[in-house]
Amino acid sequence: MRLFLHWINLLIIVVVAISLFTEPVWADKASSSGDEIALVNGKAISKIQYERRLSAFMKRAAHRGRGMKDADLTTAKNRILEDLIDAEVLYQQSQKESIKVDDQTVNKQIEKIKKRFPDEKAYKKAMERMHMSEKDFRAEIQRGLAINQLLDTHVRQKITVTDQECKKYYNTNQNLFKRKEQVKLSQIWIKMKPNDEESKKIQARKKIETIQKKIKQGEDFGKLAKTYSDGFAAKNEGVLGYIERGHMEKPFEDVAFSLKVGEVSGILENQSGYYLIKVADKKPAGIIPYKEVLPMIERQLKKEKKKTETKAYIENLKKSAKIERFN
Repeated sequence: MRLFLHWINLLIIVVVAISLFTEPVWADKASSSGDEIALVNGKAISKIQYERRLSAFMKRAAHRGRGMKDADLTTAKNRILEDLIDAEVLYQQSQKESIKVDDQTVNKQIEKIKKRFPDEKAYKKAMERMHMSEKDFRAEIQRGLAINQLLDTHVRQKITVTDQECKKYYNTNQNLFKRKEQVKLSQIWIKMKPNDEESKKIQARKKIETIQKKIKQGEDFGKLAKTYSDGFAAKNEGVLGYIERGHMEKPFEDVAFSLKVGEVSGILENQSGYYLIKVADKKPAGIIPYKEVLPMIERQLKKEKKKTETKAYIENLKKSAKIERFN
């Protein structure tokens, strides 16, 4: 079930991306390409389909450096079979409800997937390597989107989370919402390399000193950062955002947390260059306020409910399905 749910969640992002590793998981009993490992209302899931899905799983596990014990492998095999059965049950239900996926929608998903490849040649080569025709691939995408629509209608669109549920989660999981002391920083950075000539280092030093003088004369820190600073933050007037203790070089951290809100540091230096930092805000260590974490709590509770409700929906469909397992 866990693998299946993960597969379903990927449909929107990379529609049935796992299908790149498998043949379509549907076939009439009469047209099965190998011995059946299961039947769902007379529709066959072949051993070839099952073995290719298992092979893909094993390859991913090996790529992640995960060893497989016998017990783990047995669990994985059973889960993969049930995932295939669940997908077939869902697809059959989508067809009973006359859910259709038009060619334009399928084409859009194919284009999204193609963009993940360097070019058309690489895409076709991947299809050939997985022994999948364009026709089969389109059918698998159509199938996955039909399942997705079914779950949207009967599960996802019905999921709600109340404020009471969110507060209960917040109050019973306080350990998840602890944070260290934070400081909101802006910076002006004049880049310098360790192997730069001495003349360049002197030039960089003079530049930061000139900027420091402008700040002392009352010029705006953010505008100066946008004009003179190096690095990505310059476009945002030097704003780096909130940084927790333990996430900066110690000398910089000591200075940052010693400054008062609104204060600007003296000139700081490391191998990357010269810096001026300004403290815009501070947050003490403690429990993050409820309102700040409410969106995250809502997402987490919806995710949990979707998982539970999807499982319940599938199990209910399976009660009225004729399922035969031959493994």
